Amino acid sequence: MLTRLEKAQQKWGGSHTIIDKWLTERQELLVLYCKIAGFAPYDQKDHALPDQLQIQSFCQILMDYLSAGHFEVYDDIAKACEQKGPKSQQLANDLYPRISDTTDIALDFNDKYAEVTKDELLNDFDNDLSKLGEALELRFELEDELIDNLYSNHTD
Repeated sequence: MLTRLEKAQQKWGGSHTIIDKWLTERQELLVLYCKIAGFAPYDQKDHALPDQLQIQSFCQILMDYLSAGHFEVYDDIAKACEQKGPKSQQLANDLYPRISDTTDIALDFNDKYAEVTKDELLNDFDNDLSKLGEALELRFELEDELIDNLYSNHTD
């Protein structure tokens, strides 16, 4: 996922302020995901689960990222794809429902863990985080396809 992000930033970075901000939020989301998933060294203290503040921070960034996509970036891209032509618009229309499916998984994760306390049992946390990671990976792939559609050199 980090490699995909780096490629996206190299390819589209600087092309549009909203997309730059969105990719920066994606990077922040991925860093926090890696921390709570235990991919990078972090202080484990007495347990293998991240602390509640890390989970809450991650959930907040997750919601910010989803909101930016749905309420800022997608609208701009949809308008631009519409102007580009029917093939571009059709691809965008095909991608949106698939992106929305990943939103549902992220919202479920947020609903379950955003307000979790350390005293609450987190038996499903690793499985839910893994499921979210798969959904995010798909989402990023679809979003990159959407952005590529906008900036590709072919015209309809």
